Amino acid sequence: MSIFEGFLSTSETLAAFSDTNFVSAMLRFEAALARAQAAEGLIPEAAAQTIVGSCKVELFDVAKIVRESGRAGSVAIPLVKTLREAVGLFNKDAAPFVHFGSTSQDVIDTAMSLVTREAVALVEADLAKATDALLKLATLHATTPMLARTLMQPASVTSFGFKCAGWAAPLVRSRLRLRSATKRALQVQLGGAVGTLAQMRGQGAAVRRRMATDLALGDPGATWHTQRDEWVALGCELALMTGSLGKIAGDIALLGQYEVGEVAEPSEPGRGGSSAMPHKRNPVASMVAIAAAHRTPQRVAALLAAMPQEHERALGAWQAELAEWPQLLMSAHGSVRAMASALPGLQVDTARMRANIERLRAELPQDAADEWFSVALADSAGDIALAEVDALKARLSSKEISQ
Repeated sequence: MSIFEGFLSTSETLAAFSDTNFVSAMLRFEAALARAQAAEGLIPEAAAQTIVGSCKVELFDVAKIVRESGRAGSVAIPLVKTLREAVGLFNKDAAPFVHFGSTSQDVIDTAMSLVTREAVALVEADLAKATDALLKLATLHATTPMLARTLMQPASVTSFGFKCAGWAAPLVRSRLRLRSATKRALQVQLGGAVGTLAQMRGQGAAVRRRMATDLALGDPGATWHTQRDEWVALGCELALMTGSLGKIAGDIALLGQYEVGEVAEPSEPGRGGSSAMPHKRNPVASMVAIAAAHRTPQRVAALLAAMPQEHERALGAWQAELAEWPQLLMSAHGSVRAMASALPGLQVDTARMRANIERLRAELPQDAADEWFSVALADSAGDIALAEVDALKARLSSKEISQ
């Protein structure tokens, strides 16, 4: 993570995808595998206990494992080697059962599901905050008149509540779709060398079910080594959310320009200042969300480009996907955290909104001013906004969001 990326994400997401946390997730896979195989009679119970007892990240030199992964071609190879050595110190008879019947991609994909679950939970929590803030603003300002702009020019009168309801709608849809996509994507990976789990002597499906329960992940019913559709679909949903947040941020930034002055992000010491001009008040939350909206399309394009994977295990495409995935989550959570922090305290200058309308009215013929720029037009926009807020709240309270 470079100095230029850190402030565009969050400390929590950076921690979720840290080397130590990822290695810890891989060890959780190995422990769950040993427990499940012992329960199915594939490995001795004593061996499983030794393996589980050794799967503690604090016992491992994570930096060394990461360094060795470059030469090995996979972080799983030095991890399994080190785990096998650690197990052998306590019970040499247990060492051969480490990682039994599994393969590198099994442990890495499952670990990625585990850490992604942490990151998506963070995204969902902040997405709920941002959505709730917009719904409250839409209700509070349902009939607050403001200029609507089309092609960057004043077009007529709308209401700020109508605008906020429009901002909220795609975020509500993202909450619903993200929940569904997450449930489908976050699954155990267990296929063995070529996806058939041949070494597990017909007990592979039972082992996978036990592991899914143990790790609280889905059981896909089969390997998905080179079938990445559900995984990439989750990435697409995160990118759609980030694009919607970028649109909101772009509007806020435009409305906050000095010449417009209709809204402003919350102000606090150390936020949005300039190194050269002390009078400036930069919309930094909007900046983070806009930056994320610029970055995520390339991440998702890389995920889609990596989908044509060769035969049963990919050479290069899967590895490329792995490198892109954390960056996507980091941008997505950086975006939604920024807007979740800014929207609840968004400062709305209703007097400036009215003044901008009146200034335009004064420059137009009376007929045009009355037809297109009457503040009464905000009333009908407010009715639509309130109806949309009710509909969005109904969707959020329905089974759609709880399933």
